[in-house]
Amino acid sequence: MSDEPEEVSVDTEEVQPVEEEEPIAPIVVETTEAQSEEEEEVKPGKKGKKELSAEEIAEQERLRKIIDAREIIDIDPVHEVVEYETTGKGKVMIGPPTLTRFEKARILGARALQLSLGAPPFISVPKDVATSLDLAYAELEKRVIPITIRRVLPNGDFQNIPIDLFD
Repeated sequence: MSDEPEEVSVDTEEVQPVEEEEPIAPIVVETTEAQSEEEEEVKPGKKGKKELSAEEIAEQERLRKIIDAREIIDIDPVHEVVEYETTGKGKVMIGPPTLTRFEKARILGARALQLSLGAPPFISVPKDVATSLDLAYAELEKRVIPITIRRVLPNGDFQNIPIDLFD
């Protein structure tokens, strides 16, 4: 065998163009049966619902005008926002008497960020603490984080609750 590449000849076949077949037309069967009265009332485009009569259309127009004429109240001008006072232990008036999981997550996340950015801890650092999140959790358990939770009602009333009032 020699190191020279062999010459390869490629034979190509000529492809004959394929004749297009005529598409088969769908078969349409026309029926001359008379439709019953029930089928005439049902319109195919209305998903099986009857067409409204002139009286029903007039009634709907009358109701639409009544609804359009109503006054829309965005803000109740009579209500003034009220702050519920927190006096004494167990005076959580809005929401549960414990921290919700959302409040706890928000507090832990904010405090862990502060600790990771160099804020001094409020407690002595325990030996089992490995991360700033663990330290924030330990501070939250001892209720030493100086934070107040504001719980707001849909009408704007609110209550500011210090963290040490929660169970």
